[in-house]
Amino acid sequence: METPPRALPSGLATALVFGTSGAVLVLEIVALRLVGPYVGVTLQVSSSVIGIALAAIAYGTWLGGRLADRYDPRSLLVPALLLGAIFTAVTLPLVRFGGEVLRGGAAPAVLLLAALAVFLPAFILSAVTPLVVKLQLSDLNRTGSVVGRLSSMGTLGAITATLATGFIFVAAVPSSWIIISLAVLLALAGGGLAWWLRRHGGTTPLPGKPRTRAVLVSVGLVGAGLGVAAPNPCDVETAYHCARVEADPAETGGRDLILNSARHSYVDLDNPRHLEFAYIQWIGAVADVLPAGPVDALHLGGGGFTMPSYVRATRPGSDQLVIELDGGLVELDRRKLGLETGPDLRVRVGDARVGVAAQPSRSYDFVVGDAFGHLTVPWHLATREMAQDIARVVRPGGIYVQNVIDYPPDRFIRAELATVAAAFPHVAVISSREALDGEVGANFVIMASADPLPTAEVARRVAAVEDPAVVLTGAELDAFVDDARVLTDDYAPVDQLLAG
Repeated sequence: METPPRALPSGLATALVFGTSGAVLVLEIVALRLVGPYVGVTLQVSSSVIGIALAAIAYGTWLGGRLADRYDPRSLLVPALLLGAIFTAVTLPLVRFGGEVLRGGAAPAVLLLAALAVFLPAFILSAVTPLVVKLQLSDLNRTGSVVGRLSSMGTLGAITATLATGFIFVAAVPSSWIIISLAVLLALAGGGLAWWLRRHGGTTPLPGKPRTRAVLVSVGLVGAGLGVAAPNPCDVETAYHCARVEADPAETGGRDLILNSARHSYVDLDNPRHLEFAYIQWIGAVADVLPAGPVDALHLGGGGFTMPSYVRATRPGSDQLVIELDGGLVELDRRKLGLETGPDLRVRVGDARVGVAAQPSRSYDFVVGDAFGHLTVPWHLATREMAQDIARVVRPGGIYVQNVIDYPPDRFIRAELATVAAAFPHVAVISSREALDGEVGANFVIMASADPLPTAEVARRVAAVEDPAVVLTGAELDAFVDDARVLTDDYAPVDQLLAG
């Protein structure tokens, strides 16, 4: 009868399962941050990263179980940890160099980049748990308790890593440092385990020739070095965005704010009345037709603070509140985009839906919805319930405008128009004729009010801008919306509608 491999001490076995399971979840969460600058942050991207990570866990666990039945698991644990460290270290160069080639939102590019970000290290580290389980099963009468204990500790490790990464690590340090630190910790764990195994039982935990081991160590070091040297697409990595500011070579004070892979805002440091993007010119046209004098304005989403700065310049004395989810982006705006807050322009860091719910009824003349997660309006800001709450805070005669991006066949904008119309009796939409005819993807600006809209004057103004637009109302608007379904908190497949 073959002598079973000696079990590890219970505490060491628990620590290995807890730590490696946690490392896999750290990699999964950080992978979303790594791929965002190249393919955006959408439901499809999140689903790809989660799906690839789960596939890596499934295949890694299967392989670990097969190997545990064929070899002494004690001889495999250290190589698994060290290979996990190496593959973690090479994640950065793989994603950052590969991301430059795979930019865009095409499904194959998203899946491949997600695989580069998470599959290899998650696959190797997931093999550790079945190796440890095999070592602990010295008594078949205790199989249930051993498997249950180690499974629960693996789950607790994953939960702990998820919460720590989401609430602490991502907010405190750049993603690159999280990855490099994790690789170092895995390497140290592998080295420490090798020392322990050699001292307790004489196991040789690093099979292979010294030259092979030297090559593996060199690969890990080179991977970490390339990760540090790889092109970083971010000036600042906030809790929600990879953000950078680029100077406009054609305009001395012009600055582009890039969030993840999207050109999000344009700010003219020398002239806040300068509105570069067509859609922001259309929103500016709506602001200009409000009754003369200061206004009370609420902005859902700050971005580069282009529109709040425009209202401050064109309507002195206005009282404005901007609700922006990303506090790190606000700080970047202050440092590089000339943002100056004060009593007339206040910022509240938080979710727009929660922020609107906290506002008094009939308190604003002008509400601007311009919050995006990459190219998509966050689903909970696109529902009938959200529109009804916005309608509550808009004063009689006030106007709500919402920026939406969509592509043919324009399923999302039609659904969002139907949704806003369920909360406001008067609705119109501004866009180019080509976009409204379903020929191109574009921005659409929804305009809504409890009172009749100044559509004729807005139409005159938006027809005169550099990129002329039209205002769709009445029967034309009804025909455009057609039978689109109203989005609700119970049904709001925004990403799927946008994907067409």
